[in-house]
Amino acid sequence: MMYNVLEARNNLSKLIADAESGAEVTIARRGVPVARLVPIDDARPRPRNAFAKWLQEHPLTPEQARPVNEIEAIVAENRASGA
Repeated sequence: MMYNVLEARNNLSKLIADAESGAEVTIARRGVPVARLVPIDDARPRPRNAFAKWLQEHPLTPEQARPVNEIEAIVAENRASGA
Protein backbone atom coordinates (compact mmCIF):
# COMPACT_ATOMS: atom_id res chain seq x y z
CA MET A 1 0.00 0.00 0.00
CA MET A 2 1.19 3.51 -0.77
CA TYR A 3 0.63 6.69 1.24
CA ASN A 4 1.71 10.24 0.61
CA VAL A 5 3.85 11.94 3.26
CA LEU A 6 0.91 13.77 4.88
CA GLU A 7 -1.18 10.60 5.12
CA ALA A 8 1.81 8.72 6.54
CA ARG A 9 2.43 11.40 9.15
CA ASN A 10 -1.21 11.39 10.21
CA ASN A 11 -1.39 7.58 10.35
CA LEU A 12 2.11 6.61 11.46
CA SER A 13 1.01 4.31 14.29
CA LYS A 14 -1.29 2.40 11.92
CA LEU A 15 1.42 2.13 9.27
CA ILE A 16 3.92 0.79 11.81
CA ALA A 17 1.35 -1.76 13.01
CA ASP A 18 0.78 -2.79 9.37
CA ALA A 19 4.54 -3.24 8.89
CA GLU A 20 4.77 -5.25 12.12
CA SER A 21 2.10 -7.57 10.78
CA GLY A 22 4.10 -8.17 7.60
CA ALA A 23 2.73 -5.59 5.17
CA GLU A 24 5.06 -3.46 3.09
CA VAL A 25 4.13 0.23 3.28
CA THR A 26 5.46 2.69 0.70
CA ILE A 27 5.59 6.42 1.35
CA ALA A 28 5.54 8.76 -1.63
CA ARG A 29 6.20 12.45 -2.18
CA ARG A 30 4.18 13.87 -5.06
CA GLY A 31 3.42 10.36 -6.25
CA VAL A 32 7.07 9.27 -6.31
CA PRO A 33 7.99 6.51 -3.82
CA VAL A 34 10.70 7.74 -1.43
CA ALA A 35 10.59 5.39 1.57
CA ARG A 36 9.41 1.96 2.56
CA LEU A 37 8.32 0.56 5.93
CA VAL A 38 8.97 -3.16 6.21
CA PRO A 39 9.13 -5.52 9.18
CA ILE A 40 12.56 -6.26 10.60
CA ASP A 41 13.40 -9.90 9.96
CA ASP A 42 15.06 -10.59 13.29
CA ALA A 43 12.63 -8.63 15.47
CA ARG A 44 10.97 -10.68 18.16
CA PRO A 45 7.18 -10.45 17.99
CA ARG A 46 5.81 -8.16 20.65
CA PRO A 47 2.58 -9.35 22.22
CA ARG A 48 -0.33 -7.04 21.65
CA ASN A 49 -1.96 -5.64 24.76
CA ALA A 50 0.96 -6.72 26.94
CA PHE A 51 0.03 -4.18 29.61
CA ALA A 52 -3.59 -5.33 29.67
CA LYS A 53 -2.41 -8.93 30.06
CA TRP A 54 -0.05 -7.93 32.87
CA LEU A 55 -2.82 -5.98 34.61
CA GLN A 56 -5.13 -9.00 34.45
CA GLU A 57 -2.41 -11.13 36.03
CA HIS A 58 -1.64 -8.46 38.67
CA PRO A 59 -4.97 -6.77 39.48
CA LEU A 60 -4.99 -3.60 41.53
CA THR A 61 -6.26 -3.81 45.07
CA PRO A 62 -9.07 -1.44 46.06
CA GLU A 63 -6.48 0.64 47.93
CA GLN A 64 -4.39 1.05 44.76
CA ALA A 65 -7.25 1.71 42.34
CA ARG A 66 -8.42 5.27 41.71
CA PRO A 67 -11.81 6.39 40.42
CA VAL A 68 -11.94 7.46 36.77
CA ASN A 69 -12.91 11.05 37.62
CA GLU A 70 -9.82 11.38 39.87
CA ILE A 71 -7.55 10.10 37.09
CA GLU A 72 -9.15 12.46 34.56
CA ALA A 73 -8.63 15.40 36.94
CA ILE A 74 -4.94 14.53 37.34
CA VAL A 75 -4.50 14.23 33.55
CA ALA A 76 -6.27 17.59 32.99
CA GLU A 77 -4.08 19.23 35.63
CA ASN A 78 -0.91 17.84 34.03
CA ARG A 79 -2.00 19.03 30.57
CA ALA A 80 -2.80 22.50 31.88
CA SER A 81 0.60 22.79 33.56
CA GLY A 82 2.41 21.53 30.44
CA ALA A 83 3.81 18.52 32.27
